[in-house]
Amino acid sequence: MSAKYIFVTGGVVSSLGKGLAAASIGCLLESRGLRVNLMKFDPYLNVDPGTLSPFQHGEVFVTDDGAETDLDLGHYERFTHARLSRDNNLTTGRIYEQIITKERRGDYLGKTVQVIPHVTNEIKTAMRKVATDADVTIVEIGGTVGDIESLPFLEAIRQMRQEFGRENTVFVHVTLVPWIGAAQELKTKPTQHSVKELLSIGIQPDILLCRTDRFLSHEIKSKIALFCNLEERAVIAAKDVASIYEVPLTFAQEGVDKLALKYLHIEAKEPELGRWKRLVERCYNPRDEVSIGIVGKYVEYEDSYKSLKEALVHGALAYDLKLRVTWIEAEGLESKHPGDRRYEEELAGFDGILVPGGFGKRGIEGMLNAIRYARENGVPYFGICLGMQTACIEFARNVCGLAGASSSEFDPATPHRVIFKLRELTGVEEMGGTMRLGAWPCVLAEDSIAARSYEATQISERHRHRYEFNREYEALLTGAGLRITGTTPDATYVEIVEIPGHPFFLGCQFHPEFKSKPLEPHPLFRAFIAAAYENRLRSEPERVAQDSLTQTRQ
Repeated sequence: MSAKYIFVTGGVVSSLGKGLAAASIGCLLESRGLRVNLMKFDPYLNVDPGTLSPFQHGEVFVTDDGAETDLDLGHYERFTHARLSRDNNLTTGRIYEQIITKERRGDYLGKTVQVIPHVTNEIKTAMRKVATDADVTIVEIGGTVGDIESLPFLEAIRQMRQEFGRENTVFVHVTLVPWIGAAQELKTKPTQHSVKELLSIGIQPDILLCRTDRFLSHEIKSKIALFCNLEERAVIAAKDVASIYEVPLTFAQEGVDKLALKYLHIEAKEPELGRWKRLVERCYNPRDEVSIGIVGKYVEYEDSYKSLKEALVHGALAYDLKLRVTWIEAEGLESKHPGDRRYEEELAGFDGILVPGGFGKRGIEGMLNAIRYARENGVPYFGICLGMQTACIEFARNVCGLAGASSSEFDPATPHRVIFKLRELTGVEEMGGTMRLGAWPCVLAEDSIAARSYEATQISERHRHRYEFNREYEALLTGAGLRITGTTPDATYVEIVEIPGHPFFLGCQFHPEFKSKPLEPHPLFRAFIAAAYENRLRSEPERVAQDSLTQTRQ
C-alpha cells in the first residue's frame, strides 16, 4: 500500500485542539487495526522546545530517545501505541539548522538555497521518513493558517498532494464556530475566512472539524459546506466535552474515521472501542473522589504539567475515582520567619501531595515545607525529578540536622551539596539538549514501594534533569531512615528514594508521567492514588468497611 497521509491544520485562533484531534483520529484508525504514526511541525525558530518558558509553551514532552518535544506528542502517545522519537517533532529552527549545515558542507554547491525547493524538500523528507512503517501517517502543522511562520509547512503539504495524489492525502482543518451571546446565534464567517485563507495557498480542506460549544444544526452544516466547497457530512461538530477521552467517541459518532478511510481508499474493519467507552463511563460515573495538592513552580499555566495531570487522572480512573487537583504555588508556602508554619493550613485536607519537576531556585523553600508536612503527618507524598531532589534536601535538613543543606543549583555556596550537577555535565554551560535525557534503565530494591508497584525489579523510565543525588551523603541519610530503592544498573545514579514505615513516601528522579496511558495507567501513579485514597478513608473511618481498592474495573 502507498504511503497515506492525513494533514491537520488549524485556523481562526490557536489552542483549538489540533493535537487532540490528530491523536483522536489516530486512536480511531488504530482501533480499526491500522498502524499509525503521528508527527508535529512547529513553526518557531527554537531548535526544540527545551529552552522555551513553560508559561508560554507548556510542558516539554520527552521521548525514549531523549528528544525534547512538543506536548502534543504526549497526546499522540496517550491515545495510540505509536512509537515516537525525535523524528516525530520538527521545528523551523531544526529544519533551518539542517539546511545550513548542508550548505556549509557544500551539499548545495553552485545553487542558491531557497525556501522552495530546499526548505519544503526538507519538510517532505521528514514526513516520508516517519511514514515508512505506518499504514497512515498523521501530520499536524502547528500555528494558525495565515501565520507567516507556517507558510513553508503549508506549501510542503500542498506539494505532498501533488506528488501522492488525492487518494493518498487528506486535509483536515480545525476551525472555530463561535456562539455570539448578544445575537444568540452561531457564526460561520470565521470558518469561511479560514478556509478562504487555505484556498489562497492551494489547499482545499476535505474535512472540517468545527470547534463549538453546542451541536451544529443541519442548516449551519449545510451553509458551511456550501461556502467552503465540501460535502455536508464532512462538516464535523467538534463539540466541547468534559473529558478529553470522549473526543475519539465523539469523532466516531460523527463519522470522521469513515470519511478519512473513504477519501484514502482504505478498507478496514469496524472500530473496537469497547475499552474506550468503558473508560469514558468511569470518567462520568466515579464511585468516589480523591484530592491531590500539586505544589509547583508553574501552576498558573496547567499545560506546564499536562502529562502529570493526565497520569494522575489515569491513576484515579483505575479505581473509578474522580480526581480533584488543587494547584498550589510553591512560593505561597514559604515561611516568613523561623517557626512560621502557617503553610500547614493550606496543605491540610489533601489526600496526597505531589511535587513535580522544575528548574531554578524560585519556590524551593515552599516545596520543602510541603514535603515536611507530608512526611511528619503521614500524608502520601510523590516527588518527581525536582520533587525527589527536594525530598532529599528536606530529609537532610530536618531529620539529619544538616543546616543549610541544598542543591548546588539553588545555592552554589551550600555547606552540604546533597544534590549537585551531573558529573558528565561539569563544565558544560550550554542549555539546549545538554541534560540527562530519554530512557535509562533502573534496578529496584526488593520489598520496596517501587518494586511492588511495578511488580518488577528492572524498569526503564524517561529522564530530563541536570542534577543528581550526591552519594557522599548516602550513608548519613540512609542511616537516619531514608531508603534508596532504585539505582542505575552500575549504581552510579540514585533513581528512587523512599521512607519505610510511611504510608507512601516516594521520590523518583525520572518522569513516570511520560509513559502513562488512560488504558494503561503508570504503576507509580496507581500506587500513589491508591495510598491517597486509603488516607482519605482513614479520615472517614465509617466508610472503611464499605470501600476497598482491592478490586478494579480496568
